[in-house]
Amino acid sequence: MTDQHRRRRPGAPYRRPKKDPVRILAFEALRAVDERDAYANLVLPPLLRKAREEEGFDGRDAALATELVYGTLRHQGTYDAIIAACVDRPLREVDPPVLDVLSLGAHQLLGTRIPTHAAVSATVELARVVLGDGRAKFVNAVLRRIADDELGGWLERVAPPYDEDPEDHLAVVHSHPRWIVSALWDALGGGRAGIEDLLEADNERPEVTLVARPGRSTTGELLETLGEEAGLPGRWSPYAVRLAEGGEPGAIDAVREGRAGVQDEGSQLVALALANAPLDGPDARWLDGCAGPGGKAALLGALAAERGAALLASEKQPHRARLVDRALAGNPGPYQVIAADGTRPPWRPGAFDRALVDVPCTGLGALRRRPEARWRRRPEDLDGFAPLQRALLREALNAVRVGGVVGYATCSPHLAETRTVVEDVLKGRGGAAAPAEWIDARPLMPGVPVLGDGPDVQLWPHQHGTDAMYLALLRRTG
Repeated sequence: MTDQHRRRRPGAPYRRPKKDPVRILAFEALRAVDERDAYANLVLPPLLRKAREEEGFDGRDAALATELVYGTLRHQGTYDAIIAACVDRPLREVDPPVLDVLSLGAHQLLGTRIPTHAAVSATVELARVVLGDGRAKFVNAVLRRIADDELGGWLERVAPPYDEDPEDHLAVVHSHPRWIVSALWDALGGGRAGIEDLLEADNERPEVTLVARPGRSTTGELLETLGEEAGLPGRWSPYAVRLAEGGEPGAIDAVREGRAGVQDEGSQLVALALANAPLDGPDARWLDGCAGPGGKAALLGALAAERGAALLASEKQPHRARLVDRALAGNPGPYQVIAADGTRPPWRPGAFDRALVDVPCTGLGALRRRPEARWRRRPEDLDGFAPLQRALLREALNAVRVGGVVGYATCSPHLAETRTVVEDVLKGRGGAAAPAEWIDARPLMPGVPVLGDGPDVQLWPHQHGTDAMYLALLRRTG
């Protein structure tokens, strides 16, 4: 006997639930994120493609589904606190699929302009389809409690006062785990306004930014293709073009042909700074020691080609090395892609003039793009990355000649993954490395404001509109 028939009042006519393809798709995406540890930015595109073909999705349908998925993930911590206040059991005892439906409903009620009655009724219908009538009644009861107040009122009830517990207050209000709030605050410094601006920026939808790969395309070509309403020049990188909301990179010929790519402006700035760092002597051999998935390698390869230099792009994981090879295909200058471990490199010491290591990290600098990462990461993850980050930087210093330049980059502002790593390697903690000195990276990002005291650079979403990329430039001295 089905759940619908078992729960129905005797004699009451059974009404088949209405299927809402948009909300069903959003629910399926959230389940994939929860059950398979998938990332929404990888799960959602194929689901949307399938929906366009089979359900006739248009642009508005796709935009709503995207907002429901990303909005729910970004504000999950806030919604969890509110839902917990509306149920009669610990949140961990609520079945995960039920919690996903409740979170979708909470986002529609508290984070969108969807009318209250429509948000409740549509979510209850979704619950009937994916959960059954019995649990749909539970969903209905909880959503009606949530609908009794607006977001501001709920936050006053569920978030501790700022004066009593600043970090926990910010964690609930801005939907970040407490330990991440603390780490970001330490890295940012300053008072309440700065950290709130940063946390708010983490919860905003990021722009899609393109890179015109030198010698293969230009920003002028991209802007002409997009038109005045769909494209804007980048803020800082001379190779960047920003897409208007809803722009589709895959529809652009230069992107399909690999002459341009999708790349955050912060990543472009890191590659450009390394490429433009002053260098005495030859400048013929460049290394990207952690090249996957290939965005920085493609830009470096194009910049190297303009100078007659060759790029070696190395990536440990073979499947990611294939992505690098695809990104570099058609590069106008010489390059090679290999699958190799940068901590046990196959190249001889001192073989390169420039080297970049964009090391594996917690990814706390890209929470705008991967909001689910904030709920998966744990403080102990830092200990897992630490030895690898130091080993990669040590080997990068050994890989360049005396006078050569190394760029240490990471998409995390956590101090344990940024300056602490560089200082430890320079001081020989954990293993000997070639001696090196800091290069001031700030002049190599001309026009970019708020770059701090140097010599390293930390970019921020709320100050620069980029991911929170970190860069330290080092010159080998012996």
